[in-house]
Parts: sequence; C-alpha cells; structure tokens
Amino acid sequence: MNKNDVDQFEKLSGQLLSIYEEISLLSKKHPNDAINKFKLKLINHLINECNKYLTDKYRPLGGFESFDEDDIPYNSDVVFILSQYLQCFEKLRSDNVIQHLGTWYWEVKGDTNDKVNEKGMVRIRTVKPKNLKE
Repeated sequence: MNKNDVDQFEKLSGQLLSIYEEISLLSKKHPNDAINKFKLKLINHLINECNKYLTDKYRPLGGFESFDEDDIPYNSDVVFILSQYLQCFEKLRSDNVIQHLGTWYWEVKGDTNDKVNEKGMVRIRTVKPKNLKE
C-alpha cells in the first residue's frame, strides 16, 4: 500500500459507514421497505468503487457486483451487504497497520518526498481497527 491507497481507503470506508448508518436507521423502522432508486444508484456507485479498490483477498462476497436496479432491494438487504463491506475494510486495515508507542499507524511505502523509516516506509496515523484482539 502507499499513501494514495490510504487516502482512497479512508474515503471509501467513511462513505460506506455513513450510508450504512443511514440505511440502518431506515431498516430498523421499516426493514422490508424498498430502497428508492436515487439511493440505490448512489449505493451501487459506492459498491462499484469498493469492488475496484478491494483485491480478491478482501472482497466480501464472490460474485456480488452491485444491486440489480430492476429488482429493488429492501433496506435490510442493503444493510446486510454494506456490513459485509465494512468488515472487509476493517480486515484490510488490521492487516496493514501497526501500533507504535500506543498509537496506530498505517505503514506504507514512501516516495522520494517522504521522510521514511529504515525499512523505506512512511507511517500515517490512524485509528485502532475494530474487533482487533490484542
């Protein structure tokens, strides 16, 4: 991974979490209501971006590309799928971060403009991965 990968990770995971939280609220009240087409297009766009970003190792569901816009999913279906993507993003984070002196960092390849450590890596501060057992 490099700094651009971390930036893309933070963007996509933040968007996933935001949409997940919004749809979760809808799902708690009306789990069997259909998602509207506007939201579905945005969700599918985000899922497609996530699919491009995640390698096969981290893709949550083999064969799932996006929701069928002709067969509108329920709120609860969307929550289920987004939660799978969030878990895979956290797995990717936990595989690529380290803890140093009590602080969590991405440790990624540096470039010529970066102050790198002895391994040629740059540390970028992040949060502790969720569900990581220490």
